[in-house]
Amino acid sequence: MLISQSTAPSYEQLRPLKPLTTETFPVYKELTSSLVETETHPDPTVAHVLGTCAGYAYSDAETVAMIMARMGLNDNRCLKVSQFVDPMFISSTAFVVQSQDGRSLILCYRGTEPVNLVNWLTDVDVNPEKVPIAFPDAPGGFEVHGGFYRNVRATRYEVVTALKRALEGKSVLGNGEAMAGPLEALYITGHSLGGAMAALMAIMLMTEPAYESIAAKVKAVYTFGQPMIGTPALAQACDAHPFLGKNVLRYLYGNDVVPQLPPAASGSFAHFGPEYQYQRRGDDGHWNHNDQPTEQLSNILELVKVPLSFLARQVRILRNVPFHASVYDHLPHHYIAALTPPGVRSEFGD
Repeated sequence: MLISQSTAPSYEQLRPLKPLTTETFPVYKELTSSLVETETHPDPTVAHVLGTCAGYAYSDAETVAMIMARMGLNDNRCLKVSQFVDPMFISSTAFVVQSQDGRSLILCYRGTEPVNLVNWLTDVDVNPEKVPIAFPDAPGGFEVHGGFYRNVRATRYEVVTALKRALEGKSVLGNGEAMAGPLEALYITGHSLGGAMAALMAIMLMTEPAYESIAAKVKAVYTFGQPMIGTPALAQACDAHPFLGKNVLRYLYGNDVVPQLPPAASGSFAHFGPEYQYQRRGDDGHWNHNDQPTEQLSNILELVKVPLSFLARQVRILRNVPFHASVYDHLPHHYIAALTPPGVRSEFGD
């Protein structure tokens, strides 16, 4: 188990390549208050912040802390928890980002790195595992994606320990530092595999009595390019749950292939919760709410075309060729760009 931590510097301490004005950063001046006070989801500010966090979760604790400081969580506390066991297809990383006053916290899971074969194997390790989940109206076991479930469990203990520190008004870093106040608002997020882990963690928090105090602080879960995590029976039970059915929000960019996985040939899987899809129109686009969730990829041959969708983007005359399943649309920077509200600066200050 690898645990690293970072405290983001204040903007007076940063040494950027060029001078930054107070208008450049932070992107959101009252971000902690927004995270605590926002009651209706989806919220464009929250989606932008969490999408950015999910994208930069592919880096290290120092980078995540710095980017979140730029977004508005100045002088945050950032804890990284990781576990890697290649033969067991475990490649699990979580970031716990705590605001300076301790009132808000983001739990962000790292997603699938295309260059990391172990992570891709985790995605295709689809053997279902029956898990006891105590839904109030549907007690019993449900089948979930074995690889995703194994990965979220790998770091769960350390993550929950950090969340309990926040509830007590202490730093998630475990150094005994007292924050200005206890945790009031918890958000969970992730891109790709990270989104699957975020959704599974939400189910655990909402259904296991031992986590009741933590679950009470969860405001919403935002996932980006998330694959399906369980069978239609699990999706139906989640949709009937008062929190999971409304506040686990899934974002899908264009024809991203990952939300269509696992393919139908691997068994029966389904999504739950509200789904929002970005539709491109030339150089512009917008997010639409889908009345029906994305379904599994039915034609296994479409997977053969997935690498071609990426290569086609590198050739000018092929860029407008439509692909039903695109790995290019899965890249996290597309999600961040599409989630940035009009007139709002990016994490780069432009």
